[in-house]
Amino acid sequence: MTDLIEKSGYMQSISFNAFAITNEINLNKIATHCGIPRKFTWEEPLILTSRTLQPIYQRNMDESQRVLVFSFGSVVFINFSKPHEIKEFFRFIDSFEQDIDLRDLGKYTDDYSLHIRETEITRLTDEYVEVREYEVFYPELISTVLAKSVALEKTEEQLGDILDKLETMIDQLEKGRLRIGNKQLARTTARILRHEYNTLAYIMILDKPDVTWTNSAAAEFYEQMQDFFELNDRYKILKSKTEVLYNIMEGFSTISHSIRGLFVEWIVVALIVFEIILTILGIIGWIPEPGFSR
Repeated sequence: MTDLIEKSGYMQSISFNAFAITNEINLNKIATHCGIPRKFTWEEPLILTSRTLQPIYQRNMDESQRVLVFSFGSVVFINFSKPHEIKEFFRFIDSFEQDIDLRDLGKYTDDYSLHIRETEITRLTDEYVEVREYEVFYPELISTVLAKSVALEKTEEQLGDILDKLETMIDQLEKGRLRIGNKQLARTTARILRHEYNTLAYIMILDKPDVTWTNSAAAEFYEQMQDFFELNDRYKILKSKTEVLYNIMEGFSTISHSIRGLFVEWIVVALIVFEIILTILGIIGWIPEPGFSR
């Protein structure tokens, strides 16, 4: 994969553009369309080379270009300098995943570069990682970290929307509006469950690429990238916030059930009182006995 490297003076580099576009992408549909004869599991990316991309773009592609598609809804472009080429690929993806909003593709994105130059140590910055020598595992590992990072960014915003919804419900409680409908509780709980599934399960923050289990240099590099992008810390924050959401929803559910139980109890008391009144009225003769006639 050394054909990915672009030379610029004394420095060689590879550029990455990562996007989070949806919650899930069916890799096998795309692979079948592209003539790739294999089944992809949910933890591995679909890697499209320049040769595979040619039928999609209907023209010859640069040998240094790659596209990595991840099942959790992220896409990473390698050495794509023209925005219209990225948009073309998203139009292709849209034919498989109907919930993609093509007008809002730049909302969750990140640009990064790999620089190969004379350096004593691996150096990480917000814009690039600098290494001394190229290793074949660099593009996939960098792409994986970027894909997870932008997917987390998308999920973090979704969590903020859920918190805003809960804040509205809390405001209602503070104003004495204690009745919360079952449908409202169910919808909010479903959003929390979906958030947890998309983040804690599907993005696979704690999972590592296969190459890191067999190559110690790859494992070390992946750990450095993961720590720099704070994937584990962001995961822990999301997990703790999710637990808080569940606690809040449990409180809402308890209040709602208590109100319903209290309402039923008052209905029972009212019926008992009504029956007693009818009995008393019957005793004093205000209500004639059934079948009584003068």
